[in-house]
This record gives sequence, structure tokens and C-alpha cells, in this order.
Amino acid sequence: MNYWILICLAVFIFSLILTGIIIPQILLIAFRKRLFDEPDERKVHQGIIPRLGGIAFMPSIIFSIAFVVGICLRYRFIAITPDMFASGLPIIFGLCALLMMFLVGLADDLIGVKYRAKFIVQIIASAFFVLGGVCLSNLHGLLFLTTIPSVLSWVITILVVVYITNAINLIDGIDGLASGLSMVCLTVYAIIFFISEYYVYAMIAVSTLGTLIPFFYYNVFGNPVKQKKIFMGDTGALTIGIILSFLSLLVNSHDIGVSDGINPVVLAFAPLILPCFDVVRVYIHRLRAHRNPFLPDKCHIHHKFLALGFPQRLTMILILVISVMFVLANLLLSPYINVTILVLIDIVVYTVGNMILTRAIHRRERIKNIKDRLYI
Repeated sequence: MNYWILICLAVFIFSLILTGIIIPQILLIAFRKRLFDEPDERKVHQGIIPRLGGIAFMPSIIFSIAFVVGICLRYRFIAITPDMFASGLPIIFGLCALLMMFLVGLADDLIGVKYRAKFIVQIIASAFFVLGGVCLSNLHGLLFLTTIPSVLSWVITILVVVYITNAINLIDGIDGLASGLSMVCLTVYAIIFFISEYYVYAMIAVSTLGTLIPFFYYNVFGNPVKQKKIFMGDTGALTIGIILSFLSLLVNSHDIGVSDGINPVVLAFAPLILPCFDVVRVYIHRLRAHRNPFLPDKCHIHHKFLALGFPQRLTMILILVISVMFVLANLLLSPYINVTILVLIDIVVYTVGNMILTRAIHRRERIKNIKDRLYI
């Protein structure tokens, strides 16, 4: 196990360094070619900021893993084990899905892609997971179901992958939020896989984590005046979304956590609760307002905190803290509460929290209107 710690650390460091080198070059090219994310009434940023940061993700992730593993095999630090060989098929088809999402995201950032076309590509990419044997074939008691038929599991897998990928894409509304929530998820997955001795999957998690840290720095702390700020764009959001989908399904399909009394469904999807719940609430809100559920607006959870007067950075930190609390609470309660009941508790807590935020916003608006009338 000791050498696997060093290998995962090396993958993490290589990914971090490589992304730190690539992002400044992307910034340079973006400003020379004037590839910007123009502000509008829906967006919270001001000024022209490149949105091509996600281009650095996939090359950094793949190169860091391939290089470190190649060196280890070349000098016989590790050998191909049955576990590594068994991981080959899921990873090969996972790479196919990753490449598809990377390309459609890049096309969307450069020239724009209609949401229907993106959905079609997401469905095809999800089908690669099924080909690789990464399926949601066991719900471990969720909705009081366990093993489900193969064809149904394929359909559910595709729906779940599309759902998670879009949830990560749609939560990308303020600086550091999508990358921060993804880093929380990746940290949890890396720990889970390493403890469970699925080291190949742990490398994917730490490599992706390593590539997000430099981006997070430029996205949150970068100065747009000095041309040092960048967004991940659809390229980054779809890339990270498909990776998180892959890792979450792997956790569930390998029955990780059963020996410790933790339900695999909880381990797999608790880190994704906040973005996944938010997208459902937003879609329901748009349908109730008779709006197209696929067209963007300003009704996500971060918009609520902003409406209450919280600055962007504090909003991001609060949402990350809430996400961590959801993860810890679910992991601690899982051995003692049925998974279906636990999910219902999560839904109630999230719904009540949003109701409190909505009432606080209405109260703030009423007070502001009263003050405006008094000054008039």
C-alpha cells in the first residue's frame, strides 16, 4: 500500500503542475483571439473573461496518469495485477465517453451547441459506460429495490449519467462553485477508492482533483484586469461531470462500504446531493413558471444567497460547507437509517432550507420597498 500512496501522490502533483502550466497559455491565446464569455443580464460577472479553462482538464488528467503508470511499469515499481486488468474495460470505454463530452463542450464554448444536440451526445457517452460494464444494476435498498434487470439498469444508468453531468454543468454559476463542489466529491471518492484498495480508480480521482486546484485559483482569485481570470466553460463542466458520474457508479457497482455498514448508494451519491437536488428544484420551478426548463435563468441556490446580499466568495464557501455537511451526515446516519428514508430526510432538509432562503429574500425585498417608499 505504501508505494500506491506515492504513486497517487505523483499523479496528483503531475496533474496539478501540468494544469498550472497550461491555463496561463490558454489565457494568452484567449485574449489574443478574443475568445471571451460576454456578460449579460443572467450572469453575475462583469467584464470580459475567457471561458476555456476546461480545455486543460482532460489532457492533464490523462497525461499524468499515463506518464506515472508508464514509468512505474517501465521500471517495475508495480506489476499488472488482476485488479488492474479488470479495470481496463471500464476505463477504456470511460475514456471514449470523456472524449465525446470534451469535444462537445469545446464546440459549445467556441461556436455554441444547441441543448438538444448536447443531450444526444450525453446519451451516447452514457451508453459507453454500459458497454464498459459500469451500470447501476443494484440500488441497495433505495426505493426498497435491490438487483434490477439488465435492460432496465442500462436505461437507469444512462439517465443517471446525463442527470449528474448536467447537474455539474448547471451549478457552474459563480466563481469556484462547480470546481469547489467537484473537489469535495473527488476528495471523498479518492479516499473511498484508496481505502477499498481500488487504486486505479483512486488515481483518476486524485488526478482530476489535482487539475481542478490550479483552475480554482485562477477562477476565484484571478484578476480579470490583469487577464488572469478564467472560467471552465462547458468543456470543463461536462468533462468533470462525466468523470464524477463514472466514479459514483463505480463506487455503487463495487458494493464499497457494505462491510462497514454504509450503504454503497450513500457513498456513491451523497457527495453529489447538492448539485443534483438543485437541478431538480430549478427544473420544477421553471415548469411551474411555464418556462422552458432547459433555458437558463437566475433561480439556482447560489442566486438565492446572492439575492440576500452575500458576496460571491462567501456564497461559494457557504454552499461548499453545506455540501460537506450533507456528506458527513449521510455517512454517519447510513448504518442506522434505511437508505430510502435517509434520502427522504435529505429532500426534506434541502426543501426546508430553500423555503427559509426564499422567505428571507421576500422579507428583504419588502423591507427594501418600504424604505424606498419612505425616501420618496
